[in-house]
Amino acid sequence: MQHDPVAIRRIDHVKFFVGNARQSAYFYRNAFGFDVIGYAGLETGVKHEAGYVLRQGKITFVLTSPLRPDHPESRRLVQHGDGVMDIALEVEDVSRAYEAVLSRGAVGVAPPTMLQDEHGVIELATIKAYGDTTHTFINRDRYKGVFAPGYKPLAPGRYSRGSFRSVGLMSIDHIVANVEEGKMDEWVDFYKRVLGFSQLIHFDDRDISTEYSALMSKVVQDGTGRIKFPINEPAKGRRRSQIEEFLEFYGGPGVQHIAMTTKDIIQTVAAMRHNDVSFLRVPRTYYDALPERVGPINEDINELAELGILVDRDDEGYMLQIFTKPVEDRPTLFFEVIERHGSRSFGKGNFKALFEAIEREQALRGTL
Repeated sequence: MQHDPVAIRRIDHVKFFVGNARQSAYFYRNAFGFDVIGYAGLETGVKHEAGYVLRQGKITFVLTSPLRPDHPESRRLVQHGDGVMDIALEVEDVSRAYEAVLSRGAVGVAPPTMLQDEHGVIELATIKAYGDTTHTFINRDRYKGVFAPGYKPLAPGRYSRGSFRSVGLMSIDHIVANVEEGKMDEWVDFYKRVLGFSQLIHFDDRDISTEYSALMSKVVQDGTGRIKFPINEPAKGRRRSQIEEFLEFYGGPGVQHIAMTTKDIIQTVAAMRHNDVSFLRVPRTYYDALPERVGPINEDINELAELGILVDRDDEGYMLQIFTKPVEDRPTLFFEVIERHGSRSFGKGNFKALFEAIEREQALRGTL
C-alpha cells in the first residue's frame, strides 16, 4: 500500500484571531484552565501582531491579535468578532503534503516556508477551507523551542493565579464547522478528496430537529480516526436555526465549537463552573428518563443533573457531554466537554434536548 503524502499525525494547534490576545489568554487560563506558555510580540521582535500559546494536556490554542490597523487579517474582527482562523495539522513532509493537496484541488494560501531560530527549524504551508478558515500543514521535528520562531517562554508571573483551578482537559475530540445551506456535501467531498478523510456518520433533519428548527450534519475523519470534523448546514424549519444564527453573526462559515475530552467530566465541569464558565441546561425531566434510555452507568445521576451533564449510549458504550454557552458576545463560538466510555458517537440521543436548550437561549437573544 502506497504511503499517503498527506498523512496527518494530529491536530498541532488551533489558532484564534481575537481583538485582545492578552485578555483572551487571561480568560482561557482562568476559565478553562490552560497554561499560558509562550508569547510573541514587540518584546520578542514581532512587530505586526501579538500571540499567546496556551496548552492543556495535548491541546494547544494560539491567540493572535493585530498590533496595527493595516494587519492583513484585521478585517476578521469586524466580520467575525473573535473566532478560529486556522486548524493546524502536523504532517511528516510539508512540501509533499502541500503539493499533493494542490493536485487534488485545494487552493493554496501560503506555500511551504521554513522558519528558523536558535531552537531549530519549523516548516509550514497553508490552504483554504470553508469560509476564510484555513488549514496549516506544519512539521516541527527539528524544532525544540516553546512553539515557533518569534515566540518566547512566558514569564511565570505574567498572570496571577487568583482563584484559578485546573480542570483536566486532555485532547481535542472533534471540531465542528457550520457552513451555508447546500454546502455541506461540497465540504465533505473536499475533506475526502483533498485530505483523504472518510465519512463516519450522517445526521439529517429527522435526527437533529425540534418543533421549530433543524439542521443536517456529516462527520468526516482522517485515516487514524483521531481527527474528526463534523460539518453542519441548516435545514428548513419554522424558525431560524442555531446554524443560521451562527452564519449571520459570524458573517459566514466557520468553526462553531471545539469538543475537548476529559477523564472525569464531573470534576472538570465542577471546576469550570467554579471558574465561572456558563453551560447550557436541560430540564430535570431529562434525567428522570435517563436510566431507562441509557441503562447502567458509573456516575451518579443526581450529580449529573446538578451539573447539567448529558449522557448517551451506542453499541460500543456510553458517553457524557456538556456544552458551554457562547464565549463571545456574538452567539458564535462555544465549547463541548466530553468523556467517553467506549462510545464513539456524538450524542444523537441528546440532540433534541440540547437543541431545545439552545433555542431557549436564542429566544432570550431574540434570534429564534
